[in-house]
Amino acid sequence: MPAPVRAGAGGRGGVLSYPPEELHREVAFVAYHFHWEHDRVMTLEHADRRRWVQEISAINQVINGD
Repeated sequence: MPAPVRAGAGGRGGVLSYPPEELHREVAFVAYHFHWEHDRVMTLEHADRRRWVQEISAINQVINGD
């Protein structure tokens, strides 16, 4: 592993690794509900994509009465 990564990359934030299964699940979820193209969802920042997943889930809970 490169030294800057082992040392915490100088305190900068970001996602170094994200489980591919979770990424695919999030992309499919957002794309399905918003009818967005794969590339559009994939270009979202991690935090933005997670926020959309949360918002869609909240809408679904209201609609389904959960």
